[in-house]
Amino acid sequence: MHKIAIFASGSGTNFEALVRGCEEGRIDARVVLMVCDKPAAKVVERAANHGVESFVFSPRDYASKAGFESEIVRRLDAAGVELVCLAGYMRIVGETLLGAYGGRIINIHPALLPSFKGAHGIRDAFNYGVKMFGVTIHEVDDTLDGGRILAQRGFEYYGDDIDEVESRIHGIEHELYVETVNKLLTEKK
Repeated sequence: MHKIAIFASGSGTNFEALVRGCEEGRIDARVVLMVCDKPAAKVVERAANHGVESFVFSPRDYASKAGFESEIVRRLDAAGVELVCLAGYMRIVGETLLGAYGGRIINIHPALLPSFKGAHGIRDAFNYGVKMFGVTIHEVDDTLDGGRILAQRGFEYYGDDIDEVESRIHGIEHELYVETVNKLLTEKK
């Protein structure tokens, strides 16, 4: 069975979707590590509820990004992680982590890349007035929300309720991420 790690910084709804996908057999994998850079994040509780080992840290406790990324790499290696899934991890992955796991890190973004990169993809797309919203899953490289696009799914929306758009995007995220992770791991066999 494949081993994956999930990185998150917030509530952990995509973490929950991936863990449940593994538990229900929709992903041929087991989540062996959750990495979080915010000790008070709800995802920490979610990981505990599923019995997933966690590495929770405060970046300011390390002298540099390379310092905490070296510790992350050590833990990923020790757990035998094959694939890293970013799920609301609000840090740019640095060269230490990319050097060790480049080509094995994916991210989910709440907009149709390459448009509306960054932390506020939904809001930026909504404020711009687009009528096609969606989700992108991509490989992580050394550019902001760059890397090869692995999957996208979108929908048309002509209303004026950003909460409705956000809700629809989250619904797509949870299904598309599970499908994409399973496809990637199945192709690796």
